[in-house]
Amino acid sequence: MKVENLLHSKFKGKDAVVIIGAGPAGLSAAYDLVRSGIQPIVLEKSDTVGGIARTENYNGYHFDIGGHRFFSKIEYINRLWQEMLGENLLNVQRLSRIYYKGRFFNYPLVPSNALANLGTFESVLILMSYLRAQLRPNREENTFEQWVSNRFGSRLYRTFFKTYTEKVWGIACNQIRADWAAQRIKGLSLMAALSNAILRTQKARTLVNQFAYPLKGPGMMWRSFQQAIEAGGGQIHFDSEVLQIGSENGRVVSVSCSQNGQLFDMPADHVISSMPIDKLVKALHRSVPSEVADAADGLSYRSFIIVNLIVKRRDLFKDQWIYVHSPKVLVGRIQNFKNWSAAMVPDPEMSSVGMEYFCNEGDGIWIMPDEQLIALATSELDELGLAQSQEVVNGFVVRQSQAYPVYDEDYRDNLQIVKDFLNGIPNLQTIGRNGMHRYNNMDHSMLTGMLAAKNVMEEQHDIWNVNEDEEYLEEDREGWAADSLSTEILERAFCRMDKLAFAVAVGSVSGLMVLIATLWLVIEGGTVVGPHLSLLSNYFVGYSVTVKGAFIAFAYSFSWGFLFGWLFAYLRNLFVAYYIYRAKRKAEMFSLSDLFDRL
Repeated sequence: MKVENLLHSKFKGKDAVVIIGAGPAGLSAAYDLVRSGIQPIVLEKSDTVGGIARTENYNGYHFDIGGHRFFSKIEYINRLWQEMLGENLLNVQRLSRIYYKGRFFNYPLVPSNALANLGTFESVLILMSYLRAQLRPNREENTFEQWVSNRFGSRLYRTFFKTYTEKVWGIACNQIRADWAAQRIKGLSLMAALSNAILRTQKARTLVNQFAYPLKGPGMMWRSFQQAIEAGGGQIHFDSEVLQIGSENGRVVSVSCSQNGQLFDMPADHVISSMPIDKLVKALHRSVPSEVADAADGLSYRSFIIVNLIVKRRDLFKDQWIYVHSPKVLVGRIQNFKNWSAAMVPDPEMSSVGMEYFCNEGDGIWIMPDEQLIALATSELDELGLAQSQEVVNGFVVRQSQAYPVYDEDYRDNLQIVKDFLNGIPNLQTIGRNGMHRYNNMDHSMLTGMLAAKNVMEEQHDIWNVNEDEEYLEEDREGWAADSLSTEILERAFCRMDKLAFAVAVGSVSGLMVLIATLWLVIEGGTVVGPHLSLLSNYFVGYSVTVKGAFIAFAYSFSWGFLFGWLFAYLRNLFVAYYIYRAKRKAEMFSLSDLFDRL
């Protein structure tokens, strides 16, 4: 059905809902609405579903745009993925390495491999740098450089973080906000890295060392969502670029789009948008204050190009992907699609790779002709020793604009201005990575879409509470739940015991008990006073069942009680501190194996 057939139409008994974008977030919103009896209109600018998580098909070869692992701590989403694809959702054992100074480092870290590659002298220098950072950390943690150096030491930061991070983001690490690091690699430390590497304590349940993956790439998943949405009466329209969103009295009322060169306007009672938030503000231009428009223009994005090469070799390398930390080549990450799923490559004698180049729209890499990009990727694959140039038989280029929201020095203030403005429009919701200018993972982008759909059905959910660091606790019929325990809750539940106060309390109670017992016997009197209590004189020198002895006993009992109380409180605090420490280290180790994935 064409868009014009929907003009001025209303859904029977339901509001008209327009969803902008058919990526994971938009499709999840549409799917949830369809299951609730609402038939939304989905407008997608490109010619396929999936957004950045789509799959490109070239001569029967399937290429994943960026490499998308399917794993989540949200059980509802894990079940949904499984229901969508069934046996076509594979379980894949992860293999990845870091290329640095001509050597390949196993990732996650393996001590023998790391020591052999770095050398004993360099390893000692890294350890010394770490110890110095613990003794004299940076007083401020405003930048990514300061944040990482405080946790790993400056030498390890320069070795493993600086080059790759700057390659990904295109700006110096001292210009990247520290809160981005805290969000993406929360709770990480060198001690967690060493513990994981030496003790191998990483639990399989984190799904870091294994993940689910569709037989022929992630696009297979989103096509299943598309089929389910269309089967339920929802409609997805491709090549439909949103140009303007009309508003009246503080509410959106219409969406205008261009489809195949024709302009269309449709009414909307609700709009759920996953388009880049700066473009959303431009589409609302008639009702946007100048300071909001300026703030939206101040939000930056990082784009990337993936050069997909077909290589005449049965096996290239064992990894699914490799992080390239070398400044000698421009490529940042290399995907080996055959190791994601053998079905991605139609000929078992061939292989396919994706050479990823991070860039900004309009820069030298972005405008480079496809032929030159293919030649560049081929030569760098050869230079890295992964394949010979003559083995590359074909290739094509995919440019992905606005792939990653940038956390620069001004992003937080700009985003808050835009967010406050958009929150004032009750029937407009933003979802997904670009829609919220937040570096969400795929499952969290889906969750924002699902919650937006529930808000259309008059539930109340704060979508901005959903991010990549925590699971959104949802108490509904689906039983969404988080499986992580906040250490802040632990700290509140096991408050630190005041040693002095507890010691004084125990000492006072002990002393008063003996004092009162002695005075009671003295007052009661008799020919023989307190024969049993007088045995305390064996332990309390000078004690007798007299008024004077009562105060002597109080002093002794208070002292011993004070000592016992202080020791008890000290040991109790030590035990609780260790328990919380172990809980934190466990959480850190869960983050460890995703470190460079999160960059």
